[in-house]
Amino acid sequence: MDERAALSLLADDLPAAGDDAAVVGEQVLTTDMLHDRTDFPDGTTRYTAGWRAVGASLSDVAAMGAEATAAVAVYAAPAFDPDELRAFVRGAQDVCAYVEAEYVGGDLDDHEEFTVATTALGRTADPVRRSGAEPGDALCVTGTLGRSGAAIRLFERGDYEWANDLFRFTPRVVPGLAISSSATAMIDSSDGLARSLHQLAEASDCGFAVETPLPIDDAVDDVTDDPADRRELGVFFGEDFELVFTAAPDSLPGLRDVCDVPITRLGTVTEGPEVTLDDVPLPDRGYTHGEE
Repeated sequence: MDERAALSLLADDLPAAGDDAAVVGEQVLTTDMLHDRTDFPDGTTRYTAGWRAVGASLSDVAAMGAEATAAVAVYAAPAFDPDELRAFVRGAQDVCAYVEAEYVGGDLDDHEEFTVATTALGRTADPVRRSGAEPGDALCVTGTLGRSGAAIRLFERGDYEWANDLFRFTPRVVPGLAISSSATAMIDSSDGLARSLHQLAEASDCGFAVETPLPIDDAVDDVTDDPADRRELGVFFGEDFELVFTAAPDSLPGLRDVCDVPITRLGTVTEGPEVTLDDVPLPDRGYTHGEE
């Protein structure tokens, strides 16, 4: 059973689940777990691991259109190396400071594999959920796609400095706040653009007509040799932690004025349920924990 099947199994027991974070009053709460074997390639520094692990949870807060307030982490490793531990904490502190949140500690444990579990808190009186997209809305994304896929290729090549730089993504908390007043639905692209679109389509009972060109990161062109490989990293690989959202088309000029990152219109919300790219069905494919 993979992650998606497990979530479906628990759907009746957890009817409030399904967005990027849980909403408790005006608080939002989210948690994530990352492992050395699956999430931190050889060459990933502990500073990058701290930044990326905590950033992943902060990204979920951003996808709710919430202000990030605090984060904690569980750090588990076969041994506590002082330099590695301090570097991890610095990375966690720095990514929190970047979005004006506070890293307030966590827990330490021994484990056969370096593993991090993170929790982030946020605040909003009006969360943006995945379920509000309406036909005719514009479909948009912040930033660029494919950074993490390019980073993996660079880790494999041994270009560790550039790979670590790409891996330290910026959680889109500030753009999320700016977008929240106009967005009708929103999700972060941690599972890849294609899968994120299918998740939004299912939650909002709609479809999407997506058109190229897509905002593929320049780094992807440095690690790929053909259009199919470029498309794979930009559309399906995931872990880019950009915000994919829908909004009324006439709101886009104002959103672009107030956002500190580029916003690209990908297409249009349709009656559904099909998700297409240049009029061809886009497979529901991306990263899933436990998938063979």
